[in-house]
Amino acid sequence: MTSAVLDASVVLKWFVAHGEAGKAEALDLRRRFADGELDVVVPSLLVIEILNVAGRRWGWGEQDLVALAAALDALPWMVSEAPSVTTARWVARGLTAYDATYVAVAEAAASKVVTADERMLATAPDLTVPLTR
Repeated sequence: MTSAVLDASVVLKWFVAHGEAGKAEALDLRRRFADGELDVVVPSLLVIEILNVAGRRWGWGEQDLVALAAALDALPWMVSEAPSVTTARWVARGLTAYDATYVAVAEAAASKVVTADERMLATAPDLTVPLTR
């Protein structure tokens, strides 16, 4: 795989300190991305999702959230927005609008979403690959 859409379940693991399942695989994707071996495509929604988790679930304060936002903005990934009609089709198949956005971006980019999200993997098996095998 030389190009991939990464969802928040993967990119979040780049920033969390404690041991999460799939962290090693996520960090390997980050290394491949940093080394130019992997082109990463994301919807702008990814940054919003990550900031939400860091602020709400992890309890990060303003200084840490601003630093995280700056780090995310500095990453040289390609930001691509999903066609609303394609997103709507995936919502109709059972995905949240957020998850449907990643799948729709992958479909438009002729790529696949790397994810740890079981529902996304089950609903869009031709457009997703699991973070861990």
